[in-house]
Amino acid sequence: MSDENKLSAESRTEFGKGFARRLRAAGKIPAVVYGHGSDVQHVALPAHETGLIVRYANAIIRLEIDNGAQQVVFVKDVQRDPVRSIIEHIDLVTIKTGEKMEVEVPLLTEGESFSGTYVTHSTTTVRVLVDALHIPEHVTVSVEGLEDGAQLYAKDVVLSGGAELADDPELHLLSVTANATSDEDDEDGAEAASSAEAAE
Repeated sequence: MSDENKLSAESRTEFGKGFARRLRAAGKIPAVVYGHGSDVQHVALPAHETGLIVRYANAIIRLEIDNGAQQVVFVKDVQRDPVRSIIEHIDLVTIKTGEKMEVEVPLLTEGESFSGTYVTHSTTTVRVLVDALHIPEHVTVSVEGLEDGAQLYAKDVVLSGGAELADDPELHLLSVTANATSDEDDEDGAEAASSAEAAE
């Protein structure tokens, strides 16, 4: 885990919308920490540093509360103001070394499909079961050379580092389709050739 994912947090005993507004005005974000049967902890996080971390999916943070013992936490949920997009509240879940968890990670494609085709995605994420401290930034599938009509499914995803597929293996990911403009160009070319032959 990189140093940039370390945060210092302060315990808080006040609650309510009014207190939350004052907290955010002071450059802090209200959050809760829970998990593994322990009591829920209410904390305040530094807004700027936290905002930089939660830009990325499935963020892991080494949290130090009141300069005490550190906890490793997973960013479970980030609630934002729908108009201003500022962070209003964060849910954090404690995790332990060796623990596995199910997370949703971005799906990326590698390579280029056959000339004159394009790729249409049915989903942009895939759920996997992974070590909580080694969550991949993304998973991949190769579309290299795939022709019109090709289909890829969750079972085609490349997994590494002990990750396991949590989605249905038959979950449809993407389709490869012939480019309509290419087909029209071919037809126009064929018509032009026929006209030329007729003229001869």
